Amino acid sequence: MTLAIDRIEDAVVISAEGQINSGNASAIEAELLSQVDKGEHRIVLDLAMLSYISSAGLRVVLLLAKRLKQVNGKLVLCALQSRVREVFYISGFLAILTVVDTREEAIRITAIAD
Repeated sequence: MTLAIDRIEDAVVISAEGQINSGNASAIEAELLSQVDKGEHRIVLDLAMLSYISSAGLRVVLLLAKRLKQVNGKLVLCALQSRVREVFYISGFLAILTVVDTREEAIRITAIAD
């Protein structure tokens, strides 16, 4: 599992590659939440290269969304592969998170978060 972190306009774009599972969820959680602790409030999770997410990974995404909500921030997920999208759908997360098809659209949405 690797995370690539880039700043594009006013958003931090975090690209995940590989799998998020119980073995690496804690480390990923620490990295994502550290971005909020550093003052980043507009975060895009680009999941185009994420091949698998477990319930532990879903928990990480939910914690990030809640932390951002506390600071009036915005989280947008983009480019979910079909298998990953299915996990988000079955869990009900598609109904509570902002999920779009492209990175460009996600960045645009974070820019109008206020």
